[in-house]
Amino acid sequence: MHEVANLKIFPGDPLSPFILHVPHSSRYIPTEIRQDILLSNEALEHELDEMTDSHTEVLAEHAANRSQIRPWIFLNTYSRLVVDPERFPDDREDMNAIGMGAVYRTTSNGEPLRNPDEIKEKDLLTRYFHPYAQIFEDFLTKRLNQVGDVAIVDVHSYRAIAHKNSLNEGLERPPICIGVDDFHTPSWLQERATRIFGVVGEVAINQPYSGTYVPLSRYRRDKNVSSIMMENRADVFVNEKLEFTDGIEKLAKALAEVIDAGVNP
Repeated sequence: MHEVANLKIFPGDPLSPFILHVPHSSRYIPTEIRQDILLSNEALEHELDEMTDSHTEVLAEHAANRSQIRPWIFLNTYSRLVVDPERFPDDREDMNAIGMGAVYRTTSNGEPLRNPDEIKEKDLLTRYFHPYAQIFEDFLTKRLNQVGDVAIVDVHSYRAIAHKNSLNEGLERPPICIGVDDFHTPSWLQERATRIFGVVGEVAINQPYSGTYVPLSRYRRDKNVSSIMMENRADVFVNEKLEFTDGIEKLAKALAEVIDAGVNP
């Protein structure tokens, strides 16, 4: 296991081309950052319930354990309410329009989360966002040098009902959403993921969430980096109290099969 600041890297098989990226599973917020969040303790716990992709780190671990050639796991150990490593840190980010860019200013229902402060936001990006991105880029480069081609599976979950403060109101919310990118998602990976995850339930492409994570240094530049996002609707594997249901084993088995299908095409 490799640990630096707000991330951990769990080693896989040296020959595995797969990285499971788990960016939104943590609820941890350092005390000094909590002080700038405007919510009461009770309201913050509710917001974390809504915004955390609860137990997706366990899902990734179960899938890794089931895989014939163990993938690597890259885990964000801080809450996305600190910084969101999957947002663009500049004007390219669509979620800036609703106050949920790389540093969130608003909550899932549109209320103020923290007061706008460009100095503090820049500090958060400097301390957490940019180091996270750089470590992922360096790690990806090492894996590319080792195996030639790398496939990232971005592991997420989402709630059955869209949040009030969102950009995807009215879109489908199926049991499984596959996020793809026309540059980084090869047809074979999309087709196999769609077929395999079909055992869980209906699969939609880029609905309600679209795209997938690729470090910016490689984004739309390096065809040797493939990526796909796996978004499962939370009620597929957790109940209303965010406790596991039997669905986690079905999901983990399907994710492992996607990995194995890519290793042994």
